[in-house]
Amino acid sequence: MSHAPPLGALLRQYAAGSALTCDPVEQGLLNRGYRLRTTRGRYFLKHHFDPETADPAAIARQHRATQRLADLGVPVAPPLTGTDGRTVAVIGGHAYALHPWIDGRHRHGGQLTTRQCARLGALLGVVHASLERVMPTQGRTPARPTDATGATEGSARAGAGGSAAAEGVDPARGADPADTFALIDRLLARVRRHRPHDAFDELARHRLLERRALLERHADRRPPQGGSVGWVHGDFHPFNLLYRDGEPAAIVDWDRLGVHPRAEEAVRAAVIFFVRPVGALDLAKVRAYARAYRRTAGAGPAELVAAVHRVWWERLNDFWMLRWHYERGDTRADPQFPAASALAVWWTREYDTVCEAFAG
Repeated sequence: MSHAPPLGALLRQYAAGSALTCDPVEQGLLNRGYRLRTTRGRYFLKHHFDPETADPAAIARQHRATQRLADLGVPVAPPLTGTDGRTVAVIGGHAYALHPWIDGRHRHGGQLTTRQCARLGALLGVVHASLERVMPTQGRTPARPTDATGATEGSARAGAGGSAAAEGVDPARGADPADTFALIDRLLARVRRHRPHDAFDELARHRLLERRALLERHADRRPPQGGSVGWVHGDFHPFNLLYRDGEPAAIVDWDRLGVHPRAEEAVRAAVIFFVRPVGALDLAKVRAYARAYRRTAGAGPAELVAAVHRVWWERLNDFWMLRWHYERGDTRADPQFPAASALAVWWTREYDTVCEAFAG
């Protein structure tokens, strides 16, 4: 159900003039965004709609983090402060934030030169290192992995993303293949019942059977506990990075800010940026990106290789796109499925080569 933002009350709270135009921003599967033009300028209005991330206190924490990152020179777009001194406006039970409008465009890895890929890796490393400076360090515990309705739905917003695989994910070890086998059986039953049977159903059935065979072969490779944790963006992908004149202009959408294994975010981001339509990674670009990330984040090759293994396992057990399609009746992620499902197969076959690209 659509929800029109209460522009009058919002703009009064921010002293941002009167609305001239307000157009929905199409990209994004969870929260809602609007391109807003008023008598005082251009803005991005964000409606924090996702119940998992719409807590005003959590949003305010994200806002403080982005302001501190901006002070360090990281390209972000901190929110504006309202007349009440707050950056979150809660009206009618809904949470909103007003940001300056950033002119720019999204770019996937195929649109980046090798040099730009290195800059991208360096930027993410700077983000991780800077978050270590501006966020609290006491009492950090890794956030519980979300169902793939999250980075890992973040991946959903992204256009090919990250994951948390089946039900029953153990934060220390990742997905249990027994749970994944049960999920595959449930999804296969839904595919069989779906009418009218179409090309998506046929591909889904093929990939589910294929993945079950792969898991049967590799079930003994369930990874151990993850690596060094720290504050991460949580949803770093092409739709959350704006470019202007070939350079990053702003990292946006900090809803998934949290404590996670940092190298795993670096690997997930590379997989999203550099996957080709056929489901293979552009390893030359991955290598340039990873080398720069390691340098600015202070991460060693072994840390990246361990993260590659955990994210590979995550992808091998991940069916969030099919769960959206068959359990929710939500088809927005369907276009991502061919490449994402092929990637797990390719990655398994080229496992050693992928590890080398991240460590070389």
